[in-house]
Amino acid sequence: MSEEKQSKTGTTPAGPQPEELRFFGTTWVDHGDGYTVRRIGVAVGSLVAAVAGCFVLRFAYQGLEIAKVGGFVNMLVVVMFAVCSAIAFRKTWEGFVRRPADPAREDALRSLKAIGFIGSLLAYFLRSLSEAPGEKLLRTEYEEAVTRFEKRRANRTGNPSGRKKPKR
Repeated sequence: MSEEKQSKTGTTPAGPQPEELRFFGTTWVDHGDGYTVRRIGVAVGSLVAAVAGCFVLRFAYQGLEIAKVGGFVNMLVVVMFAVCSAIAFRKTWEGFVRRPADPAREDALRSLKAIGFIGSLLAYFLRSLSEAPGEKLLRTEYEEAVTRFEKRRANRTGNPSGRKKPKR
């Protein structure tokens, strides 16, 4: 999080600035400017996308049935999508609460999360029922940054030339 972002006017605002969330910008800070409508939109959109993804997977499964690839391959495909969706759900849900300890590992799991996209969409849907996805993480980081800034600022108050000189 950048504590010294430039505003549109070119002046540097004092203190830390909140990080933007996808679809929400910085409206998550004070829950204003259509925050509730955006949350409803994100919830509905992610649920619709998950349902559409299930239909696409159903059509793919029907294609396997038409091709008569066998019961083992059909079962393997279903298990693969179920496991990948479960892992994607868990990793997406954890990403809303804390930053990943190992970003390289998260990059390695990107393809697995793409295969299990339905799990990620469902995690996004469930999280948006209570808050903007990722809001808890960013709110915690933002409040800690504000607290650190206020503590540093309190230590610097006063005119140094007006302070009493220590006796020697």
